[in-house]
Amino acid sequence: STSDKMHPLKAGITKAGMVSFIVSMCIALPTTLFPVKLLHRAKLISTLQKEQISCRIGCFCSRWLMRVIPFARVKVMKNDEGSSDSKEEKPEPTIWVCNHTSMLDIFFLLAKDKKLRGKNKRPIKIIYWKDLEKNPVTKVLFTMSGFIPVEMEDNGNGNANTYNKSSFKALLKSVKKAFDDGFDIGILPEGQLNPCPEKGLQPSFGGAFTLARMSKRPIKMMAIHGLHKLWHGDDKIGMTVTGRKVKMRNYNLGGKFKDSNEFIQAFENVVGHFGATGQDNPSWRDWSLGSSALKNGEADGAKK
Repeated sequence: STSDKMHPLKAGITKAGMVSFIVSMCIALPTTLFPVKLLHRAKLISTLQKEQISCRIGCFCSRWLMRVIPFARVKVMKNDEGSSDSKEEKPEPTIWVCNHTSMLDIFFLLAKDKKLRGKNKRPIKIIYWKDLEKNPVTKVLFTMSGFIPVEMEDNGNGNANTYNKSSFKALLKSVKKAFDDGFDIGILPEGQLNPCPEKGLQPSFGGAFTLARMSKRPIKMMAIHGLHKLWHGDDKIGMTVTGRKVKMRNYNLGGKFKDSNEFIQAFENVVGHFGATGQDNPSWRDWSLGSSALKNGEADGAKK
C-alpha cells in the first residue's frame, strides 16, 4: 500500500545513517579488537578469554553505534518465561536459531543481545559461512570471537546450498569444544540470505536438531522482521531502503523435537510466520516446545 512507502528524502537519510553505521563498524571493530589480539599473542589472556572479550566488544560496538546513529527503529519482543534477566538465575545451555533476512542480521543480533537473551546471558558462538571471511571486518570479529565456520559453495541467495561435507568433522569438533567451554550456539538454519522473507523461509536445514540431540540441549527460537527493508537479501534491491521499522522476537521456550523434520516444521511455523508478518503465530507455544516436551507435560508449566 502507498501508506507503507517511505518518502524518498526519509529513505535517503535512513540509507546515509545505515552506511555511516557500517563504515563506523569497519573502523571501530578492528581498532577495539586489536589490543585483545596483542594481549592474546603475548599470552596475557587465554584463548577462551580472548573469545569472550571479543564477542562482548562486538556487542558493545554494535549497540552503541546504533544509539549514536539511530537509522532503524527496533522493537525487541520476548515472553517472560525462560528469561535470564535475574542475576541469580543461571540460564540453561541453549542452541539458538534465527531467520536470515539481511546482511545486517548479525550486527542487530549483537546490538540487541542483552535485550533479547537477558542480562545474565551465556556467551555465544555463531556458526557462519566461511566465505564471509572475505570481508576483513567480519573476519576479524568472527575469528577473534571464536565463531565457527562452515564451508559451502557460493550458489547465490535463493538457490540450494551445497555444503562441503569434509568440513563437518571440524565443525562438530569446534561445537563440542564450545559446549565444554560454556558457550551457547547460534545457527541460521536457512544457511543463506532470504531474498523474499515476506513469503516465508528458504528451505531450512536440521543441523540445529542434530546438535541439540548430540548435546542434550533445548532449541530456542528468535525471529527478525523488517530488516530486509534496510538492506535486502535480493541483490537487485540491495541497499534500496523501503522501511526502517525492525521487530526482533525471542520466544525463550526450550524446544525438544522428535526429529529434524519436526524441528524444521516448527521453525517455519514460528520464525517463518514472524519473519513474514511481524506477528506471532497463534500456536507458537506448541510449535516452539516440540512434541517431546508436550508429551512430558512441559507445556503446562510454560503457559500462564
